Amino acid sequence: MPFTITAPVSRAPIHHNDPSDSSSLDSDGDTDMPPSSKRPKLSTKSIVTPGETVTDDPQWMRGHGTYTSPSPTHPTILSSVAGTLLKTNKLLSIRPLRARYTPEIGDLVVGRIVEVQTKRWKVDLSAPLLAHLPLSAINLPGGILRKRTSTDELAIRTFFSEGDLLVAEVQSVYQDGAASLHTRSLKYGKLRNGVFLSVSGTGGGGVVRSRRQVWTVHTANGGGEVDVVLGVNGYIWICKHVGGELVEGKGGRDMGIGMGVNNLEERIGEGMYENTNESIGEETRREIARLSGCVRALVKGRCRVDEEMVMRAYEASLDDEGVGDEEEGESGEYLGGEKGRRVVMEALRAVHAARG
Repeated sequence: MPFTITAPVSRAPIHHNDPSDSSSLDSDGDTDMPPSSKRPKLSTKSIVTPGETVTDDPQWMRGHGTYTSPSPTHPTILSSVAGTLLKTNKLLSIRPLRARYTPEIGDLVVGRIVEVQTKRWKVDLSAPLLAHLPLSAINLPGGILRKRTSTDELAIRTFFSEGDLLVAEVQSVYQDGAASLHTRSLKYGKLRNGVFLSVSGTGGGGVVRSRRQVWTVHTANGGGEVDVVLGVNGYIWICKHVGGELVEGKGGRDMGIGMGVNNLEERIGEGMYENTNESIGEETRREIARLSGCVRALVKGRCRVDEEMVMRAYEASLDDEGVGDEEEGESGEYLGGEKGRRVVMEALRAVHAARG
């Protein structure tokens, strides 16, 4: 079979963006990438899917959520996850629409005990790896400060057992990404008298690292005080406020009222590791359900979940109570469907109005 030799074909010229054109600059002041031959030019809000070509321009470097094609002659950057494209100088990365929690030191998290070992517990934080809670990182009943012994190891299930919920702080992160927790502070420990919510997603909605992760809500309709704990890992706990032990502290941290050296031992020993819930009135249960409905409505509306948005949504739900409930046959605490959308819109308007 004869071979035919054709004349070489010149490549199309590369068009560079004009730096003087403000529309060609991204948020970092850098020029946008030239149009790819396989897909149109992307913006920072473009949605990419796994295996989709991001760019074939060699000037860009690949970051998280991307990989390069194995072809040595035509290297291209492709997306390995579904998410939004982020450009940092010459680095391209993909923020996934749904991702697991990545622990960072100092994070306040809500977790569930999944395994009890000899000297530690394994805790589920919605992270790629289970977190570790050492026996030496908790407060002993009575506030005794001593080295943990074999007696404590035998009684390890009296502190936490499988299925228990707790609020803790990330103390350190191992090289493999697993987190080490501690509950040495009085504001940490076992959770009771409430409801658990799981919020996932990083593509627009979810819990954000805000100024305060724990606060007390003075509810309406005779519901009393309700505590809200927003775990950075997307786990949320809403419970009845017990006693007057939590108040607002500096930096959003809660401190103990009347806690001194003399009564520290007594306070720590008061039902610190009990498993039984206290009696909760009907009014309080209704307001807990309303707050949990506000959180679900915010997540469904792809809004951030922090103290400001939760409180605005709660106030909007109180103002919207009774509107259309009789026609739709819904209770006042139900915040799904059209009512949930109205509450989210009112909360967003209130936030924008407050910020002027």
